[in-house]
Amino acid sequence: MAFEVVAQSRKGQGRGASRRLRHSGKVPGILYGGKKPALNIELDHNPLYHQLRNEKFHASVLTLALDGAKEQVLLRAVNMHPFKMEVQHVDFQRVSADEKIHIKVPLHFVNAEKSPAIKEQGGLITHVLSEIDVRCLPADLPEFIEVDLSALAIGHSIHVRSLPLPKGVELSLGGNENPTVASAQIPKAAIAEEEEAAAAAAAAGVEGALAPAAEAVPAAADVPTLKQKAPEAAAPAAEEKGGKGGKGEKADKGDRGDRGDKK
Repeated sequence: MAFEVVAQSRKGQGRGASRRLRHSGKVPGILYGGKKPALNIELDHNPLYHQLRNEKFHASVLTLALDGAKEQVLLRAVNMHPFKMEVQHVDFQRVSADEKIHIKVPLHFVNAEKSPAIKEQGGLITHVLSEIDVRCLPADLPEFIEVDLSALAIGHSIHVRSLPLPKGVELSLGGNENPTVASAQIPKAAIAEEEEAAAAAAAAGVEGALAPAAEAVPAAADVPTLKQKAPEAAAPAAEEKGGKGGKGEKADKGDRGDRGDKK
């Protein structure tokens, strides 16, 4: 897809001039690079805002129509208002057909539903990166790079250096750098559920092992206490005492009778 951006050269500089431009529906910007000097430019806000909403606009060679002439440029920076949907400033860089450019290209993830991680293992795929740095000639610049997730399994990941790149495109990495693009793992909620189930099973096993020992112990109601034994133990003593008392009474009666007879 070819994008054309319309701009005009700008004379005014400074915060005051930029503020006046924004109030009039314009966006201040700058064009630099190549063998030409940097140039201050201005653009209509609304057309530019709608172009910026297109992902391809950020990773494409653009045609800048400036004061009747056209140049090939790249969008290098965009400053947005902190809380308004308003473009504050843009930077464009001139490109040459015979010079390689360094640019960020978006990643498109496909075939996640076919991966073992999703289809068979109930896992979750995390997209770690959304774009990567590449170097290429302007004519070889891809709109995006595809990441095939169809072979991704739990515990595995895809790294930048394993991505297939279009012809003429090379990664812009240093040394042994090889960042992760996507990874697959079991969701934390599922892990927590498994741990709870394992803990419940372990607790059930412990209760089952203790159950026979608990049955062998007599219930508290079946064990005689000292208070229950006391009446039984006191009964023979009472009988013995009563027996002695009966003999004593007979002896007294006998003595009294003898005394009466004597009188």
